[in-house]
Amino acid sequence: MPRRTLAPVLLLLGSLALTAACSTGSTPADSAPSPDGPSRTRGNDTGSQVDLTKLKGVNIVNDSSTDPSCPWATSYPDVPGADRMTTAMKKDVEGRLAVFLGTDIGGPPSCGGSAGTDGPEGPELNVSFSFLVASGDVLGVRLGTVDRTSNADGLATRAYWYDGAAKKYRPSPGFIADGSWDAFVSALKKRLEKREGVTPDTVEALDDQESRDAYLDDMAFTTDGDLKVDFDRGTVGLPPAGRISVTLPRATVTPWLSDFGSRAERQTTDPDDKLDLGAAHTPAPPVAAQPDPGEDTTDCSKAKCIALTFDDGPAAPETGTLLKHLAQYKARATFFVVGQNVATHPDIVRAEMKSGHEIANHSWNHPVLTNLTPAQIRSQLQRTNAAIKAATGKEPTLFRPPYGAIDGKVRAATSLSPVLWDMDTLDWKTHDPAKVAQTVISQAEPNDVVLIHDIHPTSVAAVPQILRTLTSRGYHFVTVSHLRATL
Repeated sequence: MPRRTLAPVLLLLGSLALTAACSTGSTPADSAPSPDGPSRTRGNDTGSQVDLTKLKGVNIVNDSSTDPSCPWATSYPDVPGADRMTTAMKKDVEGRLAVFLGTDIGGPPSCGGSAGTDGPEGPELNVSFSFLVASGDVLGVRLGTVDRTSNADGLATRAYWYDGAAKKYRPSPGFIADGSWDAFVSALKKRLEKREGVTPDTVEALDDQESRDAYLDDMAFTTDGDLKVDFDRGTVGLPPAGRISVTLPRATVTPWLSDFGSRAERQTTDPDDKLDLGAAHTPAPPVAAQPDPGEDTTDCSKAKCIALTFDDGPAAPETGTLLKHLAQYKARATFFVVGQNVATHPDIVRAEMKSGHEIANHSWNHPVLTNLTPAQIRSQLQRTNAAIKAATGKEPTLFRPPYGAIDGKVRAATSLSPVLWDMDTLDWKTHDPAKVAQTVISQAEPNDVVLIHDIHPTSVAAVPQILRTLTSRGYHFVTVSHLRATL
């Protein structure tokens, strides 16, 4: 199994100036430019500041590889009551991953698959999410995809909507009433025809039903009630024109809205106090903190220590189960959390900290940091730091770059200290508790940092055997910071 060494030099640890606030209404992925550029301000901002306390029982479905030669990470939310929308997102995400890996055309996986020629940064697939609306009987989610094997700019966005009143998943065109399509398309075409880089043939394609549904897959209301339509690069315009957006004023578009469109507009401009999609089942209880084992006096220069690290969470209910396993052996661990999951599950992160574990930064949505600009790297880490501090009251001092991708640019963008690993369990490949446990048990050496993922139930199921066996061999389970401090 691959082994990675700890970063050999500790960077000076200091507090970050948090210049970017944590917001679920942010760009789909910091690994690409905002689809709207600098125009996402009051009056032209879709899905701003969704109150995540309304999302009871939400589960983040995420997965990723640790293979630096074929990096991919996907995530989308599963909200109770919106099963049909979750099914639609799942199908689209799995389809994108299949194309990226090449499994859509049969044969063994090949990174990049049939998607095109690798970009200058190398192949990468990242699918992340942001909430547009979560209020009353309306739920809206935007998925942002960065595919660096794409021949365009690699960024694609799509909005998914759920109508709790009708209990139906509704794509963006569901905003427009059946009898109003001609007027809506005519107004849209007039706006597009004035835009530089827009070609007449692509504008005329909006008259075709099939093309229309494909082009109009990302529509949302602004905080002022205007309707904003986002087009991926190369759809209605020439690729050099970049992403194109059109905003139709509220007064113009309101007469054309369907019943659902009207409710989505209202829940964006004047949201209710809670989200109620009529979920039939009761959400799982919140994750409880386990007893804190107290001060760790282990001297890792004399004792056999090992640092278990868990990436990509928090996850419900997996992380809660893991906390119980660790508490049984008074084992401490370090959790490298993903910002978008922290913002959705701050209670789980608080439980991790109160249980005596260390919380560290694993970026906002798991991109290859070396592919980003310095500003994008800072955003990824600062937003996650802000989410962790909001949940726990304390900023982290450590970060783990996704896929272990780090260079001088990444180091210069943050004062957080990087942490890699000595042992990769490859649990994302095997999904076999016995194999994961055996990997750790057979390869463990004193002072190892072990990489596991708490988003996989099979990985969490492997932990009791790891703890039981290595404890019997005299190992102490410590945090990364404690390991570093006592060596």
